[in-house]
Amino acid sequence: MDEDKPENPPRKPRREKKPPKKISADYLHNSGLYYLQRFPASAGHFRTVMMRKVDKSCRHHTGQDREECARMVDNLVAKFTEMGLLNDTGYANGMVTSLRRRGLSRRAIEAKLSAKGLKREQIAAALSGHADDRPDGDVELAAALRLARRKRLGPFSASAARAERDMAALARGGFAYDIVSKVMNMDTETAEDTLRQA
Repeated sequence: MDEDKPENPPRKPRREKKPPKKISADYLHNSGLYYLQRFPASAGHFRTVMMRKVDKSCRHHTGQDREECARMVDNLVAKFTEMGLLNDTGYANGMVTSLRRRGLSRRAIEAKLSAKGLKREQIAAALSGHADDRPDGDVELAAALRLARRKRLGPFSASAARAERDMAALARGGFAYDIVSKVMNMDTETAEDTLRQA
């Protein structure tokens, strides 16, 4: 070993975090646009994100009036909704499509969308619109099969010895017992055929 080299090179000093910016209508507008370019959001979730910025800024800049900042956020939400940048109906429909594709149950989707600030009736409308006039059980079965395929459960499992564990995983996904039973009683070919027809 070369004695001239130190054993551990010196660490680079950490960069200090920049203090949060003061809240202004322009700052919120630009910050909000930047957020929406990266993430879809419901109006309620967008407001929560913006209020986190307000709270962080108000803790640092103690002279700011939080209520005034909150009014600026409300005005921004109204403005972005009017402009079509925030559209809860479109957001809910897109999320239901995406989450169904990933194999989420109705119950799991309701919980996720509720956490994103959507109202119960908005969620119900998006779910019923997604059903495409098919019985709800068919939609749930297709979602359960997608989850089973993605996680290699039931008919897509390499081992029949894992049946109980697979059933528990589907149940934790929010699927009713009858749907879980149907999935677990399918062979791989039937499951694939059902998914092709879904």
